Amino acid sequence: MPRRGLALVVLLAAFLAGCTAGPSRRPPVVENDEPAPSVPSTSAADVPLPPLTEPRSPTLDWADCDQQTRSRLGTDVPGYLRFSCGTVVSTLDTPALPGRIQTRVSVLKVGDGSIPLVVVNDIDGESGTLYAARLATTLPPALLQRFSLIGVDRRGTGESDPLSCVPEDTRGQLLNQDPVDDDLEPLLDAARKAGQQCAIDLGGAQQAFDSWRTAGDLEEIRRELGVPKLHALAHGEGSQVLISYAARFPDRVGRFVMDGIPDPSSDTATVVGDLAAAQQATLDAYGRAVGQDAAATVNAVMDRLRASPQVMPGGSVFGAGTALRAVVAGLADRTRWSELAHALDAGRSGDIRGLAAFIAPVLSGSDVLPSRLDGTLATECNDTVVRMPADQISGLTTQLRSRYPVFGGLVTQSLAWCLPWPARTESLPTLGTSGLPPMLVTSTFTDPVTPETGTARAAQQIPSAVRVAWQGAGHGALGSPCAAEAVRAFLADGKVPADGTLCPA
Repeated sequence: MPRRGLALVVLLAAFLAGCTAGPSRRPPVVENDEPAPSVPSTSAADVPLPPLTEPRSPTLDWADCDQQTRSRLGTDVPGYLRFSCGTVVSTLDTPALPGRIQTRVSVLKVGDGSIPLVVVNDIDGESGTLYAARLATTLPPALLQRFSLIGVDRRGTGESDPLSCVPEDTRGQLLNQDPVDDDLEPLLDAARKAGQQCAIDLGGAQQAFDSWRTAGDLEEIRRELGVPKLHALAHGEGSQVLISYAARFPDRVGRFVMDGIPDPSSDTATVVGDLAAAQQATLDAYGRAVGQDAAATVNAVMDRLRASPQVMPGGSVFGAGTALRAVVAGLADRTRWSELAHALDAGRSGDIRGLAAFIAPVLSGSDVLPSRLDGTLATECNDTVVRMPADQISGLTTQLRSRYPVFGGLVTQSLAWCLPWPARTESLPTLGTSGLPPMLVTSTFTDPVTPETGTARAAQQIPSAVRVAWQGAGHGALGSPCAAEAVRAFLADGKVPADGTLCPA
């Protein structure tokens, strides 16, 4: 089962079978105390959902990659599945040389369905091609006779000219900063080394890895697929790519689903504070679910690693900071909570192999399989405008650590990561593009990656958005049968749910 795949399994399987649990009729919940925005001039009812149109004259060349994909999956694959791979040549569109440098985007197709559904994953998640391939192994054959899953490796990741510019020892320093350490300088030093090396390796292309330009890759994919509109589903941070696409190509927007959206607020302290609160709430929910004193167990593992850090086979140090990042990765995937519980129990006695499995794709890398950190660092830093001075980062860390002892010192570290990175000079994509068809946004009550408060703020700023709120825990709402049915009806039947629909946990 893929790390984050179960949610989409439930969703896509529901396309054919349907779900019995319908949306709640209860009134919507107020998620934050910010003033409500003014009523937009364009509502979700103003523009109809585009029809599902079959491709005409597609130009994307597919080649058989069945055996290679089965080998990459490393698990038993149903015989009826066949995998095809392709490459789309897109424009890197560097700020210094716009339109003059090309990049390769790797795509994978599985299923015989005539309607392509493009899936965009979090930048730090499994590469899109492998994600789609693994997902298809769990789907009924009839589903893949109607739809084609199009896995896309986002630029700089997977097999799409992956980035590998952060030195391995520097990568370990970025990930292993102890969240209780008051000295920020080691982390800043690692961030400077990472930024400098990436600047040397990438040159003028350093700022070409962002959601705005990735949206251009999706437009090229849409064109080569031969469909008039792009139908897509994004998970978490991947939603920023669809938001950028809507701003750049509003007349090409099809049926969009965004399962969690990063907080668009410019108030950095609020954003990271809400993230720490959401991670703590998810840890509490996890503890109740597995019958574990979660905070005490996590702290015990971290204390043991502070006293005796371990060295991984590749030479990376696995200490308290790395362990806590592994915990967050485990909390994000509710289907792995039992696995996380076993890993934490083993970690208390010094066996960190289970925890290491949660973070291995980020911690280690090679020329064949680069670390996910490099593409994540470039994309997330290029997608942000604010650069908080080091003294303010230290002060904010101290404040959050007092409120959220487990995660308060972790959530601010990415601010230090991006501090030496060139600040974005272009405007961020607007969420307020008017004249768009309805967009379905789903949120999760305790989401440790894209907190519900932030997703709610984003949805309020999208004129045509309707939100379905799942009252559960984990990263993404599509594991809820109720939310999955709402998404199924939206994509397959063109039924737009009522804004503010609640789905019980």
